[in-house]
Amino acid sequence: MTYRRGEGFPWEPLLRGWRKQCPSCGAKPLFGRYLKPVETCDQCGEQLAKIRTDDIAPYFTIMIVGHLIVPPLLMLERQYHPDQWIHFAIWPALTLLLMFFFLPRVKGATLGVMWHLRMRGDEQH
Repeated sequence: MTYRRGEGFPWEPLLRGWRKQCPSCGAKPLFGRYLKPVETCDQCGEQLAKIRTDDIAPYFTIMIVGHLIVPPLLMLERQYHPDQWIHFAIWPALTLLLMFFFLPRVKGATLGVMWHLRMRGDEQH
């Protein structure tokens, strides 16, 4: 089922993008590679590669991961005072895993919202 653009808040295209699906019809895949959108959707023909999310997806991803990492880090330090090597063993690895997990999903959600708003990412050029 094709989504009708521009009506209400873009929950459906946002969630489809989060699931790495086409924001228009929900077909997979949204990305041909890790972060490169497919040129056109195979099912509905929507041109997705023209939408440029640029740096907003990494900014949102950093904000999300930072909010997931910093509170447990501070609580662990405050309650147990572990050695530095324990912090160096846990937090960088967990941060990288979360970044790799969230980045394509946040980019897909951003792409879905931009598609809904008919933005291409080059409005200022």
